[in-house]
Amino acid sequence: MPLAVLLFAAPAHADDDSLYRTFGGQAGLAKIIDDFYDLVLKDPRTAPYFDGAPIRRIKQKLGEQLCVLLGGPCTYTGRTMKRTHEGQNIDRAAFNAAVEDLQTAMDKNGVPFHAQNKLLAKLAPMYRDIQDRE
Repeated sequence: MPLAVLLFAAPAHADDDSLYRTFGGQAGLAKIIDDFYDLVLKDPRTAPYFDGAPIRRIKQKLGEQLCVLLGGPCTYTGRTMKRTHEGQNIDRAAFNAAVEDLQTAMDKNGVPFHAQNKLLAKLAPMYRDIQDRE
C-alpha cells in the first residue's frame, strides 16, 4: 500500500472528541479524504505512488486513522506505517507534497488553521516510518 495511508495513529483520548468534531466527524473526514485523494492523484509529485493502488481501501484506512488521531470513536484496523510503505521509495519531497495536498483539502473544507496544525503535528513524526531508508 503506498504513501496514501500516510498515518499510523496512537489512540487519542476517548473523552475529548472536540478536535474530531471540529473536522466535522465522519462526514467531514470523508469529504476531506475525498478531496485529498482528488489532489494527490493529480499531483505529479505524488500520483506515481498510487499506480494500481486500492484507493477505496486506502481511503477507508486513512479515515480510521484520522478519526483515531482526532479523538473520534474509531479503531484503526490497518497495517503499521512502516509495513504499509516499505519499498515505495518515499522521500521527504513526496511526503511534503502529500502534506500540502492534505492542507489544501482541509482548507477547502473550512477546517480552522489551529485544528489543521494539531493534526499536522501528529502526522510529522510518522515520516520516520514512511521514508525510504536505503
